[in-house]
Amino acid sequence: MMMYSVSQISQMSGLPASTIRFYEKEGIIPNVNRNTSGRRQYSDEDLLLLELVICLKDTGMMIEEIKQYTHLIVQGNETIGLRREILLAHKKNVEQQLMRIRENLEQLNQKIAVYDGLVTVEKNLDKLKKLSF
Repeated sequence: MMMYSVSQISQMSGLPASTIRFYEKEGIIPNVNRNTSGRRQYSDEDLLLLELVICLKDTGMMIEEIKQYTHLIVQGNETIGLRREILLAHKKNVEQQLMRIRENLEQLNQKIAVYDGLVTVEKNLDKLKKLSF
């Protein structure tokens, strides 16, 4: 099994080492191994969990909710149903956010189209003015 330092995990995940240490301190990335020198050693499993944490955070899940979710992981298979429910509820929130973003994007596109039309009209008027000596 591969083991990684905090700096390697930082490079692989794109997160600052301080954030990774914070996640460990808060129990979001639990049970991180340490070598004989006391340095953190992250496993492939830790990296996968960190990638999920990044996904949850990037999609708007609050740190406390992520902490709750990862604590359930530590408790074992008896929490699978509850973890699934948490992810389903979060997925529903993400889908609603995505729908709002699409609606907002459409409104922006419509406004830009109005401006594009006005710019075209102004350009055509300028051309007409130049032609009419």
